[in-house]
Amino acid sequence: MNFTDIQIERYSRHIILKDVGVEGQIKLLEGKVLVVGAGGLGSPAALYLAAAGVGTIGIIDNDVVDITNLQRQIIHTTPDINRPKVISAKEKIEKINPDVKVKTYHELLTTDNINDIFSEYDFILDGTDNFPTKFLINDACVLSGKSFSHGGIIKFDGQTMTYTPGNTCYRCVFNSPPPKGLVPSCSQAGVLGSVAGILGTIQATEALKYLTGIGELLTNRFLIFNALSMSFRSVHFNRNENCPVCGINPTITELKLEEMPVCDL
Repeated sequence: MNFTDIQIERYSRHIILKDVGVEGQIKLLEGKVLVVGAGGLGSPAALYLAAAGVGTIGIIDNDVVDITNLQRQIIHTTPDINRPKVISAKEKIEKINPDVKVKTYHELLTTDNINDIFSEYDFILDGTDNFPTKFLINDACVLSGKSFSHGGIIKFDGQTMTYTPGNTCYRCVFNSPPPKGLVPSCSQAGVLGSVAGILGTIQATEALKYLTGIGELLTNRFLIFNALSMSFRSVHFNRNENCPVCGINPTITELKLEEMPVCDL
């Protein structure tokens, strides 16, 4: 790949990084990342992926922008209210970096379309806010050998991990969605807007590291933080031999959408 003078200027801070350089930037421009959910986590993640020069960014979300989203979903603005989130996000990404090809999917991620969509990408970034879709993403990635970043936020807390084939998956830690009434959603319990920004940028960083092959990914461990105390800790997990999807004798061999737990809060 031959860089234009404008590209050399645009990506100069990457190019002078010893661990990235020209080869790393080429890998980013050739990379393909799917962002599932153009919300609190997907917004900052997509912006940083675009700025970094990830060549193809896919965005899937079936929702439209609501005024309550604007407190944390920074890729959207007030004039975007009632517009599809994927269109709003696409417009911002293209303004940031014309090098990036944006593919939009204004639809739900389901067992019917997930494999076809995932097959086009190198890395999946989970920015969803419900457990059934998180488990569906995990299972699809495990069964197809895809790598992904999990992220979750609520109130002042966030957690994230990265899965790559052969390492601990989401089900190794959480076997199934929580029972009804146990875990509220952000719309029920609230979330500090900047917490989404912290976690989304961490997930974007994991995607960039994966594409360039630098550093240590968050495999076999959860990074957990609390914004009130501004404390971070890593919790290490071993791969679960009894995991229903990646264990020795898996019971999940085809995709199924889990029942959505409803909190009584």
